[in-house]
Amino acid sequence: MKPKSILITGNMGYVGPSVVRQLKSAYPEAKIIGFDIGYFAHCLTGASLLPESLLDQQVFGDIRKLPADLLQGVDAVISLAAISNDPMGKAFEQVTMDINYASNIALAEKAREAGVSHFVFASSCSVYGFAESGARKEEDSLNPLTAYARSKHDSELALADLATDNFRVTCLRFPTACGMSDRLRLDLVLNDFVASAVATGSIEILSDGTPWRPLIDTKDMALAIDWALQRQNEANFIAINAGHDVCNYQILDLAKAVQKHIPGTEISVNEDAAPDKRSYRVDFSLYQELAADYLPRCTLAQSIAELHAGLVAMDFAEAGFRDSPHMRLRVLGNHIEAGRIDGDLTLI
Repeated sequence: MKPKSILITGNMGYVGPSVVRQLKSAYPEAKIIGFDIGYFAHCLTGASLLPESLLDQQVFGDIRKLPADLLQGVDAVISLAAISNDPMGKAFEQVTMDINYASNIALAEKAREAGVSHFVFASSCSVYGFAESGARKEEDSLNPLTAYARSKHDSELALADLATDNFRVTCLRFPTACGMSDRLRLDLVLNDFVASAVATGSIEILSDGTPWRPLIDTKDMALAIDWALQRQNEANFIAINAGHDVCNYQILDLAKAVQKHIPGTEISVNEDAAPDKRSYRVDFSLYQELAADYLPRCTLAQSIAELHAGLVAMDFAEAGFRDSPHMRLRVLGNHIEAGRIDGDLTLI
């Protein structure tokens, strides 16, 4: 059954614009509502149209204080709101647990009480932690190593207890995100490599290049969310690796793919680096079986080409972009320094 009213939390981040476009196309008659605090609302990158103009309603607010009446009449919730990477999780560890875990579960409880039928949670393949042997399957042991990964792991456990016949919960364990966006982040491995190649003509790999990392373009994340919104035949609760087996890459191979697209790019590798504990491969066979019509469609080459074209269109030339507003931790730091939010990331 197609949803008639959808609430997306955290819609004004990196992934949100792709999700909004996908759902607006797939469900043109549905009412789509966004809820976001607006930390990154101003971080537009080459957008020709404000992404939120596609929504029926944009509500601003803190996910830690989401009003229950916002869920009245909503039949599907997409939970994107999160402190969204390891550096931010390390800097704001307790806040990460409060927002990513406690507030997410409170949202799910309110949603179930309000009669929402489908709850889609953006989880992460980082719940597997360091995995030396073989690609990780859903039934394999989990070893979250960071506050961000732990928040996703703990949320999955709590959400499993909330699922019922009338409240279907899907936890999408996403690989590392990549690709162009109306609110581009450059604190992601492929995006960083393309930006570095454009701005400096070189890519510096801090590891020895051998660690594995699965990737997924934001447009393909949106496809997976679309599948989760309408799935009917599987269990009431499912935590699933969302992606494709061909999307597991070693870091050096990613750099070489960027080099192929941007000839002349130099690559340096740190042969003496300590082992990278974020190395893991993921088995996506279950998703490939259950969501055959929603498999990733954007190839690595396409993601790189779109990133390159987007950065060129922005006249991007920031060699010091790792200390710029293209890095989400820097944006939060700027807000704190300006007195817009406090140390708990609460609006002042």
